[in-house]
Amino acid sequence: MSSGSIERASAVVGALALATVPVVLAAIPVVPLAWLLGTVGGLDVGVGIGVLVAAVVGIATSAALGPVLVDRRIARLPSADLDDRPAAFIDSRVEAVAEAVGVDPPPVTAVRAEAANVAVADGFRGPRLVVSTRLLSLPAADRDAALRHAMVRLRTREAAFTTAALPGLVAVETVTLLATLLVGRRSDRSPADRRVNRIHGYEPDRERIPGPAYAVAGLLVWLVALPAWIPAVVGDRLFVAGRRRAADAAVSRAGETERDGLANAVAFAGEAAGAADWPPLFDRLSLVSMADDETGRVRGTSRQEARVRLARLRSKRAM
Repeated sequence: MSSGSIERASAVVGALALATVPVVLAAIPVVPLAWLLGTVGGLDVGVGIGVLVAAVVGIATSAALGPVLVDRRIARLPSADLDDRPAAFIDSRVEAVAEAVGVDPPPVTAVRAEAANVAVADGFRGPRLVVSTRLLSLPAADRDAALRHAMVRLRTREAAFTTAALPGLVAVETVTLLATLLVGRRSDRSPADRRVNRIHGYEPDRERIPGPAYAVAGLLVWLVALPAWIPAVVGDRLFVAGRRRAADAAVSRAGETERDGLANAVAFAGEAAGAADWPPLFDRLSLVSMADDETGRVRGTSRQEARVRLARLRSKRAM
């Protein structure tokens, strides 16, 4: 089997895993309800029907909420407040790159951010492009290559699929981050703090909530989230990361200038300060993921993804 066939198969498995996440989340209330209706009410409703209903409700709800979440997050971003001439120039560059890729140019939102990144979303509300002022300040070849990467993800409909999957992924990520924080929680007071408290005449006999109780609570939350977390991690690794690499390859095939420019943009975005300026909601839609270490571990990903992409872009072999 060729490497291209393996990558396509991995993308299909990853897409199925991402689609499973909202189904699992919807099944948590729907399947027990269906079972109760069939058991107590005597209705012809079973677990199988509950799973089917959960699949329809979960996927439809996620697809409907994804673009809304993105639009609301974009509305809260600090505008770049560009003058008419720079704004027109950005629109013209996006239009030129979109025409070269073969897609309609999406509306552009330039935001004031130190993160050198660009994100593209799609859905029933139409495509949206969010680009930071720092990325726009890159050399022309690097900037245009990053924009081309976003346009490729729009053309392949990957942006639309990822946007639709966002609500479930965000929910799972939030719950698992909470569980991780609970497991790792320690007493706020060190032995030195206790000594100071005793000197000042105040030292409670015991903690209100013992540290092990947090760990137990965190483990329970992890167990509840595990059925949705596993497909979320598989989808992140196989689909989201895989389609980024596929977009890298598509940009590289456009020419050496585009390949080198994309490598420069990926390297700068990954190394420059300002990652905290980029909304976590946009990570999976962006040129480069900017998740912190804790979030990266919860997603089952790491900075190794960016290193592999960079190595492939800078190699001289055809992609």
